[in-house]
Order: sequence, then C-alpha cells, then structure tokens
Amino acid sequence: MNIISPPRRPDMHSEIPPHLIAEAHARSTADILTELSVNPAEGLSQAEAAARLERHGANRLTEKPSRARWLLFIDQFKSYLIVVLIFAAILAGVIGDMTDALVILFVVLLNAFLGFQQEQRAEQSLSVLKKMLATSCRVRRGGIAMDVPADDLVPGDIVLLDAGSRIPADGRLVLATTLEIDESPFTGESVPVSKTAELLCPGKTPLAERANMAFMNTCITRGRGECVVTATGMQTQIGHIAQLMETTETSMTPLQVQLDAVGSRLAMLAGAVAVLLLVWGVARGEPLMETLLTAVALAVAAIPEGLPAVVTVTLAVGMHLMARRQAIVKQLSSVETLGCTTVICSDKTGTLTLNQMMVRSFFFLGRRFSVSGSGYENTGQISADDGKSLPDFSTLLEPAVLCTDCDVQDGKVSGDPMEGALLVMAAKGGVQYRELQSQLPRTAEIPFDSTHKFMATFHRQGDVVKLCVKGAPEVLLPLCGTSITAAGADALAPQIIMAEVERMAAQALRVLAVACRDVPLEEFDMCGDHISLVQGLTFVGIVGLMDPPRNEAREAIGICHRAGIQVKMITGDHRLTAAAIAAELGIKGEIMTGAELEQTSVEQLAERLDHIGIFARVAPEHKVKIVQALKRNNHVVAMTGDGVNDAPALKAADIGIAMGITGTDVAKEAAKMVLTNDNFATIVDAVREGRRIYDNIVKFLRFQVSTNAGAIFTMLLAPLFGLPVPFTALQILLVNIIMDGPPAMALGLDPANPNLMQQPPRRQDARVLSWPRLAVIGFYGAIMAAGTLVMLAYGEATGDKERATTLAFTTFVLFQFGNAFNVRSETGSAFGHNFFSNWKLWAALATVLGLLVLVVNWPVAQQIFHMRPLSALDWIFASSIAVSILLIEETRKLLLKVMGRIGRG
Repeated sequence: MNIISPPRRPDMHSEIPPHLIAEAHARSTADILTELSVNPAEGLSQAEAAARLERHGANRLTEKPSRARWLLFIDQFKSYLIVVLIFAAILAGVIGDMTDALVILFVVLLNAFLGFQQEQRAEQSLSVLKKMLATSCRVRRGGIAMDVPADDLVPGDIVLLDAGSRIPADGRLVLATTLEIDESPFTGESVPVSKTAELLCPGKTPLAERANMAFMNTCITRGRGECVVTATGMQTQIGHIAQLMETTETSMTPLQVQLDAVGSRLAMLAGAVAVLLLVWGVARGEPLMETLLTAVALAVAAIPEGLPAVVTVTLAVGMHLMARRQAIVKQLSSVETLGCTTVICSDKTGTLTLNQMMVRSFFFLGRRFSVSGSGYENTGQISADDGKSLPDFSTLLEPAVLCTDCDVQDGKVSGDPMEGALLVMAAKGGVQYRELQSQLPRTAEIPFDSTHKFMATFHRQGDVVKLCVKGAPEVLLPLCGTSITAAGADALAPQIIMAEVERMAAQALRVLAVACRDVPLEEFDMCGDHISLVQGLTFVGIVGLMDPPRNEAREAIGICHRAGIQVKMITGDHRLTAAAIAAELGIKGEIMTGAELEQTSVEQLAERLDHIGIFARVAPEHKVKIVQALKRNNHVVAMTGDGVNDAPALKAADIGIAMGITGTDVAKEAAKMVLTNDNFATIVDAVREGRRIYDNIVKFLRFQVSTNAGAIFTMLLAPLFGLPVPFTALQILLVNIIMDGPPAMALGLDPANPNLMQQPPRRQDARVLSWPRLAVIGFYGAIMAAGTLVMLAYGEATGDKERATTLAFTTFVLFQFGNAFNVRSETGSAFGHNFFSNWKLWAALATVLGLLVLVVNWPVAQQIFHMRPLSALDWIFASSIAVSILLIEETRKLLLKVMGRIGRG
C-alpha cells in the first residue's frame, strides 16, 4: 500500500489554519496533507514543529485553575451552622466572656482544619491516578522516526502507529495495514474497529463510523499505520466532550441540604430560647449582664457545636475506609451521597463487563458446547450441552489458533481481543498454541479486510500447505464444499449451520466461522494470488463470543435491588447485545435506544423511566438527558463509567464514579469518586458506607439535641420551681463540648447495622430530625430535666447553691451514658448484639467519667467551674437517677414491639 505524497511545499506558518481541520474524514488524504503543508515521507522539520507548537499550544486538555489554598480553607466556613456559631462567639466576646468565645472559635477552626486537610489529601491521592495523555509517541520529523512528548504534538505531525499504543491526538490516516482500533471509550463497542486510509466518508458520518480517522485516547489493538495530526488538545473529540462538561451544573449533596436545614431550625430555636430567658430574667429583677450571659450560653447550648466536626470526622473516616477498598473520594460529602442513592446508571463496557472477549459457546461436529470461565484467564472448562463425553477438539482449535496474530500472557491480551478469546478457548481445550505455532510456522497470510471479511494463513506441513481460515459465517459457507462430522468429512449442511448462527446471534454473541483446507505444495507454489486458494474449504465449526459480565457486578446488582436501588445500564452497544448482558446481570426493564431518546423530551422520558432498565446505542448527550429525567423524578443519581462518553453524565449526576484503570482522564476529572480497581462491586461498599455515615450522623444528632433539650428544659423550669439557675454559662459549654464531645465522636464511628442494606433508600427531602424523632428527643430531654431538677432540689435542701449545682451538673453528665446507648438504635434494644461492638464508645465514656471526677474533685477545676466535692453517697444517688433514662427507654421500646405484634396479629 503506497503512501500518498503531495508535491513538497515549503514550511509556511500562514498556511496552517488556527483551528481543527474541518471534516477531515470527508476529505482525501492528499487534500489534508496539502492544507497542512507536510510530506508524509519526511514529516515536519523540528523548526516548523516548534513554531506550530508556539502557535497552537500544547497537546493537552485545558484544566480549570486550582483554587488557592486559602480559598479552599474559607470554603469550610460556608455552612449556615458554622456562621451561627461564629456569631455566638462574637456575641460572647462583646459581653465580656472571652472564655466562651475562644472555646466556640476553637471548635469552628478545628472543623475547618479537618475538612481542609481531608480534601487536600483526597486531591493528592487523585493526582496519582491522573495519566492525562500518552507520555510519548513516535513521529517522523525531518525524515527521521523519533519519540517526542505527546504534549509537543502539533497539527501536521506524522504519527507512527503500532499495536498496543495509545493514539495521542486526532488524525487522518495516511497508511493503514490491517489496522484495528479499540474505540470503546467513545462508542461503547468492545470490538475493535477496522480502519482504512483510502475511504472517504460523507460529511455527516457518525463518529463511530469514521473508518479513516484515529482519535485521541483510543488504543490500537492490531496492525500498524500512520496518521497526520489534524487536531490537538481541546480541538480533539475528547476536548469537545470536556467542553460539554463545563455547561453542566453541579448541585449540593443531600447531606449539605440536611445540615443547612438543621442549622436554620436550631438557630431559630436558639434565638427564641435566649430571648425568652432574657425577658424572664429581667422580669425577675436579676442583673442584666448576668442574665444576658446566661441567655447567650443557653442559645449556644441549643446548637450542637460538635455537629460540623463529627460530620467531618465521620466522612473522613469513611473516605479512608473507601481508599483502602480501592476507591478515591474527591470530596468528603460524596461518600454520603451514595447512601441515599436511588438509581445507579452504569456504563456496560468495562464496568459491568470485563471489556474482554470470551468464547461462550461453539458448534462442532453437529453438537453444541459451552465454555465457562471469565475473560482471558485459563480458568474454566468446555462442557457438552447434550451431556455426552467430549470429543477431540484439535480439528477445530488448531486452525483457529494458527489463524491468529495475538498472544495472551498473565490474563492480558496483546492484539485483537477476539483472537485472544480463541487462544484462551484453545488452552481450555488442551491445545498448546505456542508449541503448535512453532511446529507449523506461517509461510503466507491473507490479512483480514473489510471487503472479503475473513483472515487466512498458510502453514507448510510435509507435502501439503495447511490453509486455515476464520471469518464471517455468511462469507465462509459459500467457500466451503464439505464439513467435518464425527464420521469425517461429509456434505455441507448450510441450513443447519446458519440456524446455529442465528441462534447464537439471538443470544447477542458475535459469531466466527472456522474452515480449513490442505493445499498441495505444487499448487501453492504455482499460485500467484493466494486469495484464489480460499475455495473448496472444509467447514469446521462456528464460535460465539461475548464481552462477559463481571461476576462481582452480578452480585452487586442483586444487593442494590435488595437495598431498593435501581440499576440502569447505559451503553453504545446494539439492542440485542445490551439485552443479553442485562439478562445475565439481572437488570430488568424495557429497552430504549438512542434513536428513541432523540424523539423523547426530558419530561416524557421522566414519565417512562421507572419501566426502563436498559438504554442502548446512546450518545453522550443522551446520557445527560437520562440523568436530567431521573433528577426530575427526585432521584438521587449515581453514574458509573470509564469512557469519554460518560464524562458529561458523570458531572450531571449527584455523584459520578469513574474507573481508575480503564477510565479516561476526562471521566476521572468529571467524577467525584474514582474506583482504582474498576470493580462495580466496590460501589456496594460505598453505598453501605454512605448509609452507615448518615445513620451515625442521626445517632449523633439524637444524642446531642436531646442533651440540648435537657439543658433547655432544666434552665427554663428551674425558676418556675423556685430553684437556682442550675448551670453557669461555662458549665453548659463544658457539657456541650467536652463531656458530650468524645461520645458523640465515637457514635460517628459506630459499625454498620447488619440490616442496613435491606432497607430502601431514604427520601432526599426527608428531615434528619423528623417529627417522630423530635418527639423521642423531647422525651429524653424531659427525663434528663426531671432527674436533674430532683438532684438540684436535693442538693439545695442538704447544702448551699454550689453543692446543688454540682449535683445537678454531675447528674446531667451521667445521663449522657445511658443516652449514648439509647440512640444507637431507634427500635432495637441497647443491649443487642452490637452492645460491645464499638470499643471507641466505651473508651470515650471512660474518658468522660474521668473528666467528670477530675472537674468535681480537683481544686483548680473546682475554682474555675464553681464545683464542690461530692460524697460516695452523692455519686450513688446521682448514678441511680441517671440510669433511669436507659431503663425507661428500654421499657418504651419493648412496649412498642409488643403492641406491634398484637396489631399484626
């Protein structure tokens, strides 16, 4: 095949257009080379390449400039709850209580530091995954083949293409010898596309059918070739998709929305309580400054100051757990988002499937056989569908493997994936293909071509030349005169064979036929055209291949269904292929094609989505439409994928999940989480982790807000009963931050409930503190207030005010021990199987007890917090009152269970 060479023209900068070569696929190679002022035999000169690099810029995708570190730190203060706390700290400082102000500001700054550090660490982990472009590529410059950085490619460069290499820029093919390219990142098709340099495509030819073009970030699986670069960087097809992503809006995560709502409600409650207490104190004639200070302290006590810190730490721990399980989370809140995900939209190729071809079944000697195993691993075996003994497969397998150009080592294929699948099948059938290929070396070949649709190889074997052919069944059958049967060569039965072909095609298998012939040596030597020998063949068998689904993906989808999460497969594959894979994976529902999507509005699609499980033959903009329609139905959408075509939908979804191994750089940039093992099953762990995180945040909220409620009730009711103010401002903050802090943090690390993945996702608009939860929280607060007031009255009756407030403070802190166990389950007993499962909680409670003893008995702490030493009897009395909250709650849960059983009966 000759390279088209236009007349040599001088290198002239002005002749190179500053933009992408328009419709390069519809123009001749000579025309493109002329416009780019390059001779393919020599390539550009180094000087001209440098000048064009200066003009066009580096061959890389434009990235958003990273935010300054100080801006990232400022971002941590945008929560409404944080703003309220800062305001409270300022107010405390204005009225002169710098201790309270500093304590609150310390908590705020600690939360900001933790969030900043974790997001920085996530970005650093992700940067390790980024391999934006091929680091180098081979080009011809000044008549010499050389390796240059891919970033330095310019329009007009002649790139040399070999099997296994990644294409570094978009280009028009100048030479193509049996060239095949894996374009699955763009098209979703797992089978490589045959390429040719001579073909001219119509201007409106779809991307997947431009057989004379090579696109950046696709891989060569077979053959060799040369292309002239027509577009680099953002002017490439991958660049266009990167630009499409910029138009997609991002939204707040469900947790962010929930925390903002909690902050608003607690802020209003805090303001109302503070005003009420202030008015009450002034009306009773108490000193204004003392009353104002108490009101501010109570207002701060009404807000769970530890909430941002606990949420940050809980999310950070979840992030590190996911990192150990092969997932990199770019934002802390993204892990939680998976916890309320209702729909996962998954790309098929490479995500739900292995992106590896495999022989699933074959027809030989008039019998059907099945092949087990997965991908290019030799595990698995061949079995007869009729249950009878297995024949010798060498008659089929030997010509199949001799007619291949690839190799398989350690589960990886070098070359065409379909040929790799044939080699793996041969190994399972007992044929040592490397030994066979060395015994029968190839003497001639007819490469596969889209015109004749078969490949043939010739092998000298004594006085004959063994001709091995594989190709499309409809092409090979007319070239066959006989077929192999159990009794030997027999008359061909094309109707039976084509029926088997149609049966395999109905199962979405790609079908290859294998045939052979012994050519006399004299006839072979005298033949000038080897293709004329491909006739009078003996049909051997047909083979059905498929890109198999991942075993772990099938199990993960089942878990998702049991957890109430829909899984929708989105692919560029044909309808039949998509349906067959979906059936194996357990994905149910109707099939909609890209053509149907084109005619369907987002509103119409939203009405039908619940009945659709598979989308086939779709384009990137179709995937975005699907995500938009799902979000219109109030779904929380997760989108998994690895290809360039997934990137816009990854950005549009609530959480995008990219593949770290096979994923393109654009997909990783768009996603909020990257799976470093490309394992769909990792998503199940992420969903479980997200649900655990939310569940633990609810535990913390119930624990903290019930403590706040108890403090509010105690402070408001004490004057009504003629009792002294039970807590000073500093004591309230001590309880809220120091005494409640360690148990609250430990609750955020509680292990997952075993039944967590048996429950449906929570509604996105569900309140963290629903009315039933608020009622229980109020119930806990009332118990704590009643017990604390009893001890306050007892202390005043048996001593002075300081003894009374010390007893009240001690009892209130001890209430938190029972409260911590109560909130671990909303319906189950605190003494269940997980009673001892969280050693951190036990350590936290031991720490709190130690701090309490220290504050009550250490003279320095007594002076700061206005405490008085307590007797052993006082401690027993306080503990007996405090344990009542656990016993009363256990009784309530037991009654609810009994009433529920009676109701069901």
